[in-house]
Parts: sequence; C-alpha cells; structure tokens
Amino acid sequence: MNWFVAKIVYQIICGQGVHQPQFDEQLRLISAGTKQEAWQKAASIGQQEQYSFLNQKKELVEWRFINVPELYALEDLKDGMEIYSRVEEPENESSYVALLQMKASQLQSQKVFELNL
Repeated sequence: MNWFVAKIVYQIICGQGVHQPQFDEQLRLISAGTKQEAWQKAASIGQQEQYSFLNQKKELVEWRFINVPELYALEDLKDGMEIYSRVEEPENESSYVALLQMKASQLQSQKVFELNL
C-alpha cells in the first residue's frame, strides 16, 4: 500500500444559498495501491461524508461534496516539503497574527516538546 494526500472539497450551502459562497477544503490521508484507487477511495469518502442539518433558524445547511481536485503520492517524503497552502484574508490583521502567535506558544509549551525524541 502507498500513502496519498487527497483534497476533498465540499460546498457549504445554507438555506436557499443566497450568501457568500463557502467551500470546505479538507486534506485527507489515503492508503491505496494505486493513484486511481486512491482517487476512488477519496471520492467515496467525500460522498459518504456529505451531510445536512437544520440550523437554529430551521434552515437546511448542507455540506455538498464537489470533487477531489488534487491527489499527491507521498512516496518521496522530504524534510520541510510543503503539503498544504491556503491564503487567508482576515478582517483584522493584528488579531489574526495574535491568534497565530498564541497557538504557536501553546504548542511550544506542550510536554511533547520537553521530550528529547
């Protein structure tokens, strides 16, 4: 078996869909023999994990599977290789940077970093 990274994309639709378009892009690890099998498995996961519910306003909210637009084999893992990139456009730059710094600080303070592995 080989490992692959698949991007599974869902469109989030609330009510009649009269709102800013929203998409949930998920990176998933897939174990499969070939790239074709990995794509089929990722697409199957995408279809199986579609769901919907009623929000507080009794509007239908759907996570609608779109497709698997990207699939990468993880055969040549390299230190520092990029596996994901996303451009954020926050409303408040300083709040966004502060949140990132806080998360990094919390991560560094976890006991995992205290172990000499």
